[in-house]
Amino acid sequence: MKIIRRQPTRAAGLLAVLALTAATLLGGLPAQADEPTGGTPTPGSSTTTPAPKVDLILDVSGSMSTPDINGQSRISVAQKSIDDVIDALPPEAEFGIRTLGAKYPVSDKTDGCKDTEVLFPVGKTDKVEAKTAVATLRPLGWTPIGLALQSAAQDLGNDQATHRVVLVTDGEDDCSPPDPCDVARQLAAQGTHLVVDTLGLAHDDQVRQQLLCIANATGGTYTDVRSQEQLTQRLQQSVNRSDQTYRQTPAQVTGTDTCANAPLLTPGVYSDREKFAEHRVYRVPVKSGQELRAAVSVTPDRAVARDYGVLLQATDTSGQELVRGTDAGSGRTDVASTGLRWSAPASASASPTGTGGAGADQAVCLIVSNSFAPQGTVQVDPGLPLELTVDVTKASPAPDGPAMGLGRGWILLLVLTGAGLVTGLVSGWVARWRIAVWREN
Repeated sequence: MKIIRRQPTRAAGLLAVLALTAATLLGGLPAQADEPTGGTPTPGSSTTTPAPKVDLILDVSGSMSTPDINGQSRISVAQKSIDDVIDALPPEAEFGIRTLGAKYPVSDKTDGCKDTEVLFPVGKTDKVEAKTAVATLRPLGWTPIGLALQSAAQDLGNDQATHRVVLVTDGEDDCSPPDPCDVARQLAAQGTHLVVDTLGLAHDDQVRQQLLCIANATGGTYTDVRSQEQLTQRLQQSVNRSDQTYRQTPAQVTGTDTCANAPLLTPGVYSDREKFAEHRVYRVPVKSGQELRAAVSVTPDRAVARDYGVLLQATDTSGQELVRGTDAGSGRTDVASTGLRWSAPASASASPTGTGGAGADQAVCLIVSNSFAPQGTVQVDPGLPLELTVDVTKASPAPDGPAMGLGRGWILLLVLTGAGLVTGLVSGWVARWRIAVWREN
């Protein structure tokens, strides 16, 4: 039995020698080339975009005292979640809190339907002060959501960054006009970079429909909140989304409908607006031996119909497609993005289509198309926000030619064949030896 236990060890040792031999023969094969590095500065101003801004609208109407979330009142659950979010705010975030229904009692509807005010202004957050202000709130009045949305848009300002309003409420607007859905549609139609996320603390169909309407009109989200943990998580997600913006101001550019008169772009980040189902064309010079890298993001900043797509194409000046990138989906989305890469021919005299005559600088046409459609009565002007990132860098190394690749393939095949042959011979010898030992015993 001891002899039999030593047999696998000998076979394993022989196989190890074979594996080492194969590794030695293959050691000369090159590793995959590293991704080329380097870049170029972006165009335009080097100033950064405004810091991310979030304005939280908190409902403090009388119904918020209802104790139906795990035995706790709606207002106490909201206060605890807001405290957690304030503690987690990044230092650069600009955060504010606006209340509705916090000042006048239900008995005073005239003033109660005007009752929305800044509890903590949008800006750098003193966390202790903000949490103290939230702790003092007690459920009291009416629910003027439409008026609060109008005021929150003013709180955030009118700069070009996309900001978020987070509405936490347990009821529908009982003070309209203005109707909150109409307010949300007006903000979207004006091209205001304002997204409204709605969080409902009451499980009522009418409340749900109104909050869905507000969120859909601005490209936001709606959540039917069932627990303390869920509310905290959704609040944190909304705050985090506000930080998903470029830190460098994109250069303003206006695409055209043909390549011949399209604006010429250098590496950088650009912003434009594209109407529903429109094509926007830009040009990028690419020299021989360079690689074009481009990405586009189209933001549906208002309610759009289901089934959409975004297409980014690179073509030559005759319209011949070189490469494309696509993105498509169905349902609500914050942004649709896609990208592409294309390397110019190594020869300065070759054109992308192989017909010759391109010269050292080849003007590649970038075409951005979308199949978004407006939903309901949403206005189509201005167009959807579009951001285009362009980079031109040294082309990635080309793969080895067929002859070199085939030669190395034959080496690998011979090594594997030899290893298999030797392994078979050794296995047969070991088997015959085991039988002989067994017969002797």
